[in-house]
Formats: sequence, structure tokens, C-alpha cells
Amino acid sequence: MVGPGRPQIVLFGSSIVQYSFINGGWGATLADVYSRTADIILRGYGGWNSRFAVKVLDQVFPKDAVVQPSLVIVYFGGNDSKAPHPSGHGPHVPLPEFIENMRKIGEHLLSLSDETRVIFLSPPPINETQIELVFGGAIKGRSNEDCRPYAEALLNLCSEINVKSVDLWNAIQQQDDWLNTCFTDGIHFTAKASEIVVKEVLKVVKEADWKPSLHWKSLPIEFPFDFGVPNSLSLSEIELRRNEQLESPPSATLL
Repeated sequence: MVGPGRPQIVLFGSSIVQYSFINGGWGATLADVYSRTADIILRGYGGWNSRFAVKVLDQVFPKDAVVQPSLVIVYFGGNDSKAPHPSGHGPHVPLPEFIENMRKIGEHLLSLSDETRVIFLSPPPINETQIELVFGGAIKGRSNEDCRPYAEALLNLCSEINVKSVDLWNAIQQQDDWLNTCFTDGIHFTAKASEIVVKEVLKVVKEADWKPSLHWKSLPIEFPFDFGVPNSLSLSEIELRRNEQLESPPSATLL
């Protein structure tokens, strides 16, 4: 372990999480914003559904770990909502099972410690036409009609089990020209969509009544040494200004 100890923020999910550390990705931006205050840890598994996630919960998040995460941001559902394959194989998970799996994930994470917080990201919309153009017949069975019930049911579950949520289904569709600006291939996020995810996640973290707060402005900057030059910005002030720019790119709103 590298010291000193910091709060751990874990990103757990399928390809929306795994690919979040690409240039301009939402995970990379969070890691940058929290670069002097918390460790962003990636546990992303492309192609996975909630059924796979439940199988590895105890391995990824062991209850006997010496250090437990302060926050876990979870995304599953896009693959679960894919239409069933005639063979019976494939990533599809029926909606009732998906909700039960997400309940198990949420309850397991909340049980890790009294100070472990959880945010679920709802499945986002997709661009069905773009998927067809990029993948042809290689990816079939993805539709917004099938995905929407999964997003709505997950948000209802969050209210039931006291887990915070980000409604990506609506947040992305509220953007101008979202079909043409938010996806690299109809499924995965562009930098524009990642800006939306960062904005919505940080809004939830800022507004949550968690003690201690996990918003980046509330966490102490590690090793706040300074040169003490008169009439100049301190290194901590420079760090705060830099983070505000990261958190609020031209198309976003300062949180």
C-alpha cells in the first residue's frame, strides 16, 4: 500500500466503467479532480451484466478488508436489458432478476462499513442507428424501448434501499443533439457524455448529507506545503482553481 491513506472511491461496472479512463472519460476526470484528495480505483468489466457482478462481490469487495471504500459508484444494466438470445445464452437478465441482483450489490456494499457510501448509475439511452452503422449485425437486441424499464426500476430501487442514484437515462437526453454528440459507437460515451456523468455524480456527492462529505472541496488536500511567496497564490489555491476548471468545462456548470 502507498501512503498516506486516502479515501477510496471505487468505480464498479461493465464497459461504461472499464472505458471511463480513456482520454476525456468520466473516470479519468474524476481521478484528476480527486488527484490530491482521494484514490479513484477502477473495477470495470466490459460485457458484464449484474449476474456476473453478484458472483464476484465477495472477491472485489471482501467484508474483512482492512480498508473499505468510502464511495462505490456502480453501473450495470445496459447489457442486462439486451433482448434474450434464441439460444438462451447472452448477457440478457430478466428485469426482476436484475433488480434483485442490484439489491444484493447495494446491500453488500452498504454493509462494508458504516461510512461506505453508494451511488448507482442508471442505464443511459443508446443510439440505435449508430449501433447498426458501427457494428452491423454483430450487435443485435439493443433498444431504448427495452432499456428504459431497467433504468426506471433501478431508480425506484435506489429510493427503497437508501442508495443515491444518477439518472443518466434523462440527463443525457436533456442535452441538445444528444444522439449525435454523446456516443462513440451508439453505446459508449464520448467526452461530451462523460462531462454529463461527472457533473451529475459530483452534484449527488455535493448534495448528499454524508458525514464526512466526500465532495472534493470538502476533503483535505494532501501535503499542503507552500513556498510562502508574498502576494501570490498558494499551491492549495492553485489546486482548487485547477479542479474547478476540470469539474466545469465550457459545456458544464460549476458544482
